[in-house]
Amino acid sequence: MKELLYGAAYYDEYMPYERLAKDVSMMQKAGINTVRIAESTWSTCEPQEGVFDFSHVIRVMDAMEKAGINVIIGTPTYAVPTWMVEAYPDVLAETVRGRGIYGTRQNMDITHPVYRYHAEKVIRKLMEVSAHRKCVIGFQLDNETKYYGTAGRNVQLGFVKYLREKFHNDLDTMNHEFGLDYWSNRINAWEDFPDVRGTINGSLGAEFEKYQRSLVEEFLGWQAAIVSEYKREDQFITHNLDFEWRGYSYGVQPANNHFEIAKEALTVAGCDIYHPTQDELTGAEIAFGGDMTRSLKQNNYFVLETEAQGYPCWTPYPGQLRQQAFSHVASGAALVEYWHWHSIHNSFETYWRGLLSHDFKENHVYCEAKTIGRDFAALSPALCNLKKENKVAMVVSNDALSALDWFRIDTTAEGPGKTGYNDVVRWMYDALYKMNVEVDFIEPSCKDMDRYQMVIVPALYAACEADLQRMKQYVADGGTLVATFKTAFANENIKVSHEMQPHILSNCF
Repeated sequence: MKELLYGAAYYDEYMPYERLAKDVSMMQKAGINTVRIAESTWSTCEPQEGVFDFSHVIRVMDAMEKAGINVIIGTPTYAVPTWMVEAYPDVLAETVRGRGIYGTRQNMDITHPVYRYHAEKVIRKLMEVSAHRKCVIGFQLDNETKYYGTAGRNVQLGFVKYLREKFHNDLDTMNHEFGLDYWSNRINAWEDFPDVRGTINGSLGAEFEKYQRSLVEEFLGWQAAIVSEYKREDQFITHNLDFEWRGYSYGVQPANNHFEIAKEALTVAGCDIYHPTQDELTGAEIAFGGDMTRSLKQNNYFVLETEAQGYPCWTPYPGQLRQQAFSHVASGAALVEYWHWHSIHNSFETYWRGLLSHDFKENHVYCEAKTIGRDFAALSPALCNLKKENKVAMVVSNDALSALDWFRIDTTAEGPGKTGYNDVVRWMYDALYKMNVEVDFIEPSCKDMDRYQMVIVPALYAACEADLQRMKQYVADGGTLVATFKTAFANENIKVSHEMQPHILSNCF
């Protein structure tokens, strides 16, 4: 990077009146040097099947290029247009609750061949009008992509194929590893495989969730391959990974695997970080999201969305917007970008406000953004491309998250309890944060643990033998391993060990 990037998502097509030139002028005054566009606009780009109109994208690129403002193009595939659902209603995901109804975003089956066919067409058409533009510095794939609960027939068939490959077509091994003799769940022929949505078996259920997460990796890798056909060498590919949502960004995302997505699809890791503000601002959510995203490629990353004002209770106190921006940079962010530039006047996110409120006037948030823009420009030579070399790492695992979701820590006969995997992760992370101990996040399979002086292992309920042996060797080689309860209880198939807990690590501890 040659400079710190500072920006906002910009939606010219949402504006109640023509004001592009005014917005560009206000952006320049605020030191905004980057905007993200197009990712929300499939129905505008393709109003009817095969009819394309990118005039709104082109006019914004023209204006930004003239003003010297960078543009990130988002592929518009995370919300399907009405004509697609009218013509092909089964593109909507079939979940445990049945087939979805059109209206919300991210309600489609990302594996559906008709959805893929039309998604590829609109991506290619968008790339044709944007990839060659001087102002376009990179591309964002889709938006906060997850599997959306998709579990229809094609997904079920894909899962059976996946299991046949995993267990080398050996049903006896699968039944043994998943404990399917229990309650007569045993499967004696692949043709008899039941709909997994009804399973009560934690091993089978968690494996299905792992498979569903792999659909996200494949989908974003598929998009990256299309974009790569058009992009220049100096343009990046990123994605706005998000986190478990508890009214704000909280913990490890259950519905995709950040590490695998970063390996498969991205040249630069990116994320969305939302957090409480005012008296509730601790900085822990900013640091957690930043540390997680920086660790994916051990490099600087993009904050593609964070709040400017957000909910009414998220309007920052004077000074907080600047504090938040520099907190992102301190974790390694090369871009801080607000969702979004202006507050929209209709629909679902009307009161998730941008830098500008509904009247588009200068307000205290915009005025503070101007000071950040000036600071970023002045300090870029000193702050751009800074790297961290942390001495502590924390192991996180989507597999352990899924496994513990089936067996919550305080589960009772009445049902699952409240304490889940991310609660334990955040207990450990927040304690380190308060002690000013910075961390990297690593996978259980990390092969270079030895570069850390201490490794923290929160609630690694499910892990394969090779990963546990690696941790054991790390301790034998002089490393300090700290683990919580519910670590090393079960193997990668959620089969609880019959040996003394915590299994391979028992003599280590």
